[in-house]
Amino acid sequence: MIKRLSLLHACSVALAGITLAAGATSAETVAVTLSSVGDGVPNAQPRIDHRRNLISPNFSLRIVAQGSDALENPSGVITNFGFLNDASIQPVEATKTEPDENTYLVLDQNPGGPQAGFDYGRHFLYQGHENGNDLAYITRINLDVNDPDRRITLLTPVGPRGKTQLNRIDGSTYSPLSRTLLFTQENGPDGGVIETELGFDRTRDAAAGLRTLYGVMGRGGYEGIHPDDRGNIFIVEDVGGTGVNVKPSDPASPKAARNPNSFVYRFVPKDPTNLSHGGKLQALQVSIGGAPVVYVPVDESHPTGDVFSDNQLKLHTPGTSYPVKWVTVHDTATDGIVEFDANAAAKIAGATPFKRPENMQFKPGSGFQTFFFDTTGDTSVDSGNRPALAARGAWGSIFRVNLDSTRDTGSISIFVLGTRTHNSFDNLTFTTNRLLLAGEDRGDTLHEQLNALDSIWAFDTQLTNPPGVRLLALGRDKLAEADAAFGEAGTPGFQNDGDNETTGLHFSNGGGLPGMSLPESGGVLFFTQQHGENNLYQVVGGTGGQSCDLFF
Repeated sequence: MIKRLSLLHACSVALAGITLAAGATSAETVAVTLSSVGDGVPNAQPRIDHRRNLISPNFSLRIVAQGSDALENPSGVITNFGFLNDASIQPVEATKTEPDENTYLVLDQNPGGPQAGFDYGRHFLYQGHENGNDLAYITRINLDVNDPDRRITLLTPVGPRGKTQLNRIDGSTYSPLSRTLLFTQENGPDGGVIETELGFDRTRDAAAGLRTLYGVMGRGGYEGIHPDDRGNIFIVEDVGGTGVNVKPSDPASPKAARNPNSFVYRFVPKDPTNLSHGGKLQALQVSIGGAPVVYVPVDESHPTGDVFSDNQLKLHTPGTSYPVKWVTVHDTATDGIVEFDANAAAKIAGATPFKRPENMQFKPGSGFQTFFFDTTGDTSVDSGNRPALAARGAWGSIFRVNLDSTRDTGSISIFVLGTRTHNSFDNLTFTTNRLLLAGEDRGDTLHEQLNALDSIWAFDTQLTNPPGVRLLALGRDKLAEADAAFGEAGTPGFQNDGDNETTGLHFSNGGGLPGMSLPESGGVLFFTQQHGENNLYQVVGGTGGQSCDLFF
């Protein structure tokens, strides 16, 4: 069903008229092209002590927000950008909230905020926070504001029980036809899509009209979310599959190979201007040899599921291409607007599962007929070091989908097959019509196994299985180093993640629609160094290294 969260009211007619200022940019842009990336950074940072971030020589980093930054309108234990104010009830330390994907918008008017009569500017950066326990939340960084008391606005205050009723908010985007912000919750069968308007309702000290879309887009471990020019909403799901032995003949071998278990979705709305009215949720289906590649459970009949199948080898072989189409998994016209399990429905419909898709992006200038999506893979050397598994996407992958003029059918091919060097792909963003950036999310285990922290890679999409250039080698801040130590020691009651992660990778000019042609003159590029200090950066021109100056 469509749920409007009880703690919020709809915004006024005046606020509902806020739109984007198409094509506008912030005060400082950067051109991230094949030539400006150059040779990049030669190596990842080792997992030793705390390390600074290293970026390609033509660029520098500037801090936009830090986890310790105060919110202008704190609510309950939600008082800071990246930390909850709950140290008194936690056994070890306060909760790190994990600000995730970023969405940059330039609006045509002040959207308002908690302070009446205050001009919050026109340039804004939105992000969801991935913590759980019904305390995930949404923040808006007011980029034109210098006053620290008004710089970061909380858009989801707690309710009467001190909770937001939200969990693990990950993806974010703006849908121009519905004129709403969309956020995803990566929370398994309890996840789903949240929608809110751009305006701010001061009577409730929150964003306007916050509602869930569980009855039209389903419940699932959703991450990346992106609209096309027709108002269709594309969603990728990250739900880990059952682990199987990396050596099927050896039951004592690690169960580090994961069965494909997540799907790529497209929601076709009945009315693109009002997503609550319902529509069709579809999922991508790949066919190989004339038969669809479908979910294979791990059971007595299939002890390794689809992990070692010929289909997985063919699907991940560079230079191959296979037909795809969208299959309907739920239609509100016949199934009604009631909550449903999207993952279960996709399996019944015969859609093709993948190894933890994280994000997708339309190729600019392709008329929304080409998109790329990535899979994280198994994030373990126990799996990746097995050639049979590496050839089947154990290190992660980036796929390319080319749709025909109907956009209902097309083909899929592997664009990048992950390796020990570049793997565990997470966020994607285009910086030119041909240059795709990909961040990594290796996790503490793989960091330790390879003694390498995460990187951001630049890939030329005119090539097949390009080696990539490392734009940034992520370091590790002091808080992340301490958290990793708590985790490794098995500290009782410790609830935070360890090493830093690259996330929120986002390039935009703040207007238009991602997937439209991009000028090589540049835009703004953000990413979040998640965990630890939870610092959010903008990439700017410079001489390499890291700058700690505040943004604007």
